[in-house]
Amino acid sequence: MPDKKFFENLSGKGKAIGVLTSGGDAQGMNAAVRAVVRMGIYVEAKVYFIYEGYQGMVDGGENIVEVTWESVSSILQVGGTVIGSARCKAFRTREGRLKAACNLVKCGITNLCVIGGDGSLTGANLFREEWNGLLEELAQNGEIEKGAIKKYAYLNIVGMVGSIDNDFCGTDMTIGTDSALHRIIEVVDAIMTTAQSHQRTFVLEVMGRHCGYLALVSALACGADYVFIPEYPPEEGWEDHMCSRLSENRARKKRLNIIIVAEGAIDCHNQPITSEQVKDLVVQRLGYDTRVTILGHVQRGGTPSAFDRILASRMGVEAVLALLEGTPETPACVVSLSGNQAVRLPLMECVQMTQDVQKAMDGKRFSDAVQLRGRSFENNLNTYKLLSTKRTAADLPKTNFNVAVLNVGAPAAGMNAAVRSAVRIGITEGHKMFAVTDGFEGFSRGLIKEISWGDVGGWTGQGGSILGTKRALPGKYLEKIAEQMRTHNINALLVIGGFEAFDGCLQLFEARPRFEEFCIPICIVPATISNNVPGTDLSIGADTSLNAIVETCDRIKLSASGTKRRVFIIETMGGYCGYLANMGALAAGADAAYIFEEKFDIRELQANVEHLTEKMKTGIQRGLVLRNENSSENYTTDFIYQLYSEEGKGVFDCRKNVLGHMQQGGAPSPFDRNFGTKISAKAVLWLSKKLKECYRRGKGRVFANTEDSVCLLGMRRRNLIFQPVVQLKDETDFVHRIPREQWWLKLRPLMKILAKYKTSYDVSDSGQLEHVLRPKQAEA
Repeated sequence: MPDKKFFENLSGKGKAIGVLTSGGDAQGMNAAVRAVVRMGIYVEAKVYFIYEGYQGMVDGGENIVEVTWESVSSILQVGGTVIGSARCKAFRTREGRLKAACNLVKCGITNLCVIGGDGSLTGANLFREEWNGLLEELAQNGEIEKGAIKKYAYLNIVGMVGSIDNDFCGTDMTIGTDSALHRIIEVVDAIMTTAQSHQRTFVLEVMGRHCGYLALVSALACGADYVFIPEYPPEEGWEDHMCSRLSENRARKKRLNIIIVAEGAIDCHNQPITSEQVKDLVVQRLGYDTRVTILGHVQRGGTPSAFDRILASRMGVEAVLALLEGTPETPACVVSLSGNQAVRLPLMECVQMTQDVQKAMDGKRFSDAVQLRGRSFENNLNTYKLLSTKRTAADLPKTNFNVAVLNVGAPAAGMNAAVRSAVRIGITEGHKMFAVTDGFEGFSRGLIKEISWGDVGGWTGQGGSILGTKRALPGKYLEKIAEQMRTHNINALLVIGGFEAFDGCLQLFEARPRFEEFCIPICIVPATISNNVPGTDLSIGADTSLNAIVETCDRIKLSASGTKRRVFIIETMGGYCGYLANMGALAAGADAAYIFEEKFDIRELQANVEHLTEKMKTGIQRGLVLRNENSSENYTTDFIYQLYSEEGKGVFDCRKNVLGHMQQGGAPSPFDRNFGTKISAKAVLWLSKKLKECYRRGKGRVFANTEDSVCLLGMRRRNLIFQPVVQLKDETDFVHRIPREQWWLKLRPLMKILAKYKTSYDVSDSGQLEHVLRPKQAEA
């Protein structure tokens, strides 16, 4: 383990940071601006807003303003960008850049944080390369002093990508993409109910002039019948193929069809495919009642999702660290997301790769374009292709394996998407798929039936668990479960659920010496709002729950606008796991979050009250405090509420709110639908591989008794990996049902810094400039 590295020795004293948003706006930009400002001030640097993007930099004057901590209060939940964004022709000329350099030097700004798309970031890099020459020219013209050339010798640039299209190579997600998906899915879910009533076909056009990410992921998240994207145009004769797929789906009693078209969709000859063209085709060929809906700028609007707020906050802090560590030799970098890690990549390598995608599409090298988009895009496309096309019985392989799927634990949004994906991939693999109702308890009672491709149609957008789920562990039903496995000849198990799913499969593994029926491949897919399953950074359902918490916190904060100063104490679910409280606090801009993993006492509670009291004196109107339901036996939500009420008398009043089961319900978020679909597909493909490996021809049956035949599939930092449950046993605190180490605790200081506390922030994972992996390198 490397020594922990903290940023205390990184001082911003004497440095000035300018922050600007440029190009198209995206939800979450304000969260990034807020993080840059507060982190900058925290390290004692001066921070300046540059209003209206590069135009403000060229015009100078009142467009470049030093800001304070309070300047960014209450902007976290606001969509768009509060500092404005504008296209700027002047900055494209050397004359414009000369003016911009002069304006920056006047304020002493030599560190720029640019939030925008690839055009904005390319412009910033050019500006950086020309910086010295620009200063020399300004000194010659007498616009700056000669000493300024040495004093402001180099310009540091760090970029963050704000773009709803997710069209920038090098990052899994750009700021704004998740929020745009939320807008699209809200519309699709609403349209589905009306389409169902009238047996209609809907053609939806979504944004993405050069990138099909929004179209592809929304098609995956709503189970669309057909999707058109620029990177993967349909083959010749697509008209016949699409119409036959639509009519096949109608023949299977499906009452509606959804077709999603990216605005930049093309055919294999690079000719555009429009939503009107698709509609006319459906009407002429099939005679279906068909409507077109163009979503347009709705996708850019609205409040940012919890994911975007957390992503932007993490990136903003990372950007300031990168600026502080910058040297004249450091290339301009962009802060990116890889899996669950914030990474730094050379800006121009990412820009080059993004431009190569367009060149590949122009040259009709579409498979190259898909690869260059990155593994996340490629996985989405491959999963969509597998799930959307039902092969005929003659085309399917026949394996004679029976695979059972069950949900275990409390319901979590996204479970149904995972079941749908598992059933369809299993059928494509040639297996017979069985659905178990009511978890292990239902298994013991024989609630098992075969499930077909059509049975899981329309499941992706449904909340809860359609199969039914129970918390019961298999321990007391082992004999009956073994008997049911014999009766139905079950050869593999896919268990989708929370901590009980992990614990239950561990019990099955440990019972193998007594019951040979359990010697089969078993895979667990983590699904719980608490996100407390060992072996994974994320669980299906946690994102939906986080969005419910953040949305409620936003509303609660608004309820106090116009009244006197008020502090809200909010209790979240999660058992002993503080994930929801901690991440909810980060996404909602809370002042404190009390969790079980970090012990707190009366002195800390007192310090928090005093801290809030001081903040209220600076003009801040509202405070927000989150508490995990099991964070402390004695410091209950009521106790904390009463303490704050008493100590805050005369300065603020208090309200409390227990969010309860609303965190568990509702339609799954786009992230949970997509994550559930992809992780479940990967799990079934692994089971298929294990079934072939463990088939004993002599005995004519499957026999798997090794540790690695009972695995949990989890997201670990950057990758989805299969881990034997036995190995995860040591990493688990079974009493409190949580992993012993949790990655998100590293983000806890980040929440405190953004709430104006002095703290230590471990930056061991930061600071390494990596290189962009191009597909050929990735294969090597």
